Amino acid sequence: MHRRWLFISAAAAVIVASLIVVLLPDRDADAGPAPATPVAGSRANRPPATASPPATPRPTDTSAKPSAEEAPPKASASAKPSATQTSRSASGTAPLADRIRPGATYRGVATFYDSDGSGACLYDPSSDVLTGAMNHTDYESAKACGAYVLVRADNGAAITVRITNECPGECAPGQIDLSAEAFAKLAAPSAGRIPIAWQLVSPSSAGTLSIRYKTGSSRYWCGIQAMGHRNPVARLEVRTSGGWRQLPRTEYNYFISEDGSGCGGAIRVTDIFGEQLTVTGIALRPDAVQATRVQFAIH
Repeated sequence: MHRRWLFISAAAAVIVASLIVVLLPDRDADAGPAPATPVAGSRANRPPATASPPATPRPTDTSAKPSAEEAPPKASASAKPSATQTSRSASGTAPLADRIRPGATYRGVATFYDSDGSGACLYDPSSDVLTGAMNHTDYESAKACGAYVLVRADNGAAITVRITNECPGECAPGQIDLSAEAFAKLAAPSAGRIPIAWQLVSPSSAGTLSIRYKTGSSRYWCGIQAMGHRNPVARLEVRTSGGWRQLPRTEYNYFISEDGSGCGGAIRVTDIFGEQLTVTGIALRPDAVQATRVQFAIH
């Protein structure tokens, strides 16, 4: 009986001690909860996912006709092209001219060929038969396209022609291959080849500037051509979200935006004298000649 009592007392003591331990406060409670340690392979240990930008759709064939969904909006009566003129060179110098410079006289020979006004500059055939093909050197990767040149023969006859084509490699520097009609105003066709002197001019009879988007142009890629300009074009720019962007010029006389930036927006054309024509309201309509109301100044 005595042993049984001792056993019960010991058991009671153990239970009381356990209760005291449970009820005592944690000595580390003031330090706050310990930070969780990531386990290898858990979400917390992985780098944050980076969202990939959506793929930019590109046409499979830039020469294809735009679909109904991608077709550029047609110009409406309320969206006619408008333009402003700025930065006219008061001194009359041509800081942006390259090989062909105003006031300089160039010497060479004139030959002739049957021309309809079209050619390497990719202008349309025209009723203007007084045209010429500039030799490869002075053509200078289409910088001579659209330039007006006064050509004089040794006999005193003179004629102003517009450069619409390039004379290939057999034409020497200084040589102009004239249309048959232009050559006939300088000498008899039987002469075939005559010495000439020529210089750049800025005629008063020029109309107004026009703009054309190349066939296949869209918001993904476009080619832009300036036409009917009185003075040679030195550069063409388009307005983008980052400002004005100068486009590179091809040998076929179009300025190209390879990624489509600026296509369908404002266009700024600068001549060799530094005068700028800013044109807005030109629709992104391939192979359509869109007239403006402005022209470069006479020099």
